Amino acid sequence: MNSTERVMRRLRGAAVDRPPNFNIMMTFAAHHIRQPLSRYYLDHRVLCEANLAVQSAFDLDIVQTISDPYREAADFGAEIIFPDDNLPICLKPLLSEPAALSRLRPPDPSMGRRMSDRLQAVRCLREQVGGEVPIMGWVEGALAEAADLRGVSTLLMDLYDRPEWARDLLEVCVEVETAFARAQVEAGADIIGVGDSIASQVSPEMYRRFALPYEQRIFAAVRERGALGRLHICGNTTRILPDMAQSGADIIDIEWMMDLGLAGQALGDHPVVCGNIDPVSVMLQGKPEQVSAAVVRSLKSGGARMISAASCEIPDGTPHENLLAHARALQEIGASSELD
Repeated sequence: MNSTERVMRRLRGAAVDRPPNFNIMMTFAAHHIRQPLSRYYLDHRVLCEANLAVQSAFDLDIVQTISDPYREAADFGAEIIFPDDNLPICLKPLLSEPAALSRLRPPDPSMGRRMSDRLQAVRCLREQVGGEVPIMGWVEGALAEAADLRGVSTLLMDLYDRPEWARDLLEVCVEVETAFARAQVEAGADIIGVGDSIASQVSPEMYRRFALPYEQRIFAAVRERGALGRLHICGNTTRILPDMAQSGADIIDIEWMMDLGLAGQALGDHPVVCGNIDPVSVMLQGKPEQVSAAVVRSLKSGGARMISAASCEIPDGTPHENLLAHARALQEIGASSELD
């Protein structure tokens, strides 16, 4: 059973040889092949090499093009700098004044330097493992992209002070993100992840007004193209989980600080739960036996279709033996055919 078969059967609730492993790796992946982060962010060939290397080394059931939140913002025109081996920095919000929105020009995903690089990454991965391992593309949620363009604190004030203006900005963002998602599916992506992390910082009512409708539009476009959707919102999303279930995502990531059993109840039969192993205290700082116990514990709570993963990115410096313990625990669970 290859990874694509394993994931698709798991999503349907059919029998699999073991639960899938969906760990997200970015900084770890770049350093695993001894490349600086700037090359991982700016050269799709490095990103592909890194993802294929960690997929093989740690028995992952996914390869991914997730890297940083600034691909779309850079192609909108934001000034982003890339230190040689550190995280990218946005020097100044592109929309420092509300009037700048009228001058904002939506980028074409196939023409923007950084967005087209991600399309190239998808094509590269499709050539290498297409049909065998699911390929995950990535876009920012409209609210997250608005925060990238405007600044987080300023945008949160905008939602109260100028909600109609905020909706105009979100409309521009969702059109770009939808086009970017479609382009990645056409390039060969099987899954499109949507990162909308700022959504955990707003109230449920604000989420329903300023995040959910735009997530729904992106996932509808993904579904129309025949791909799957994965929603990732960092932080404790317990209070918005029932609304997240209406996003149209097929997979929803659940953070480590949340009750996985309650999350599964809130989501119901669809979408599938993914997570929620603590990436720091367990994966980075724990021992292999702690990792194995966390894998078993999460799968017991998450239900028969759950996908195993740390709840967010695998931290740089995570011991290899912990990642191998994660893979080994999944193999042992598969061999036993049950969680005792």
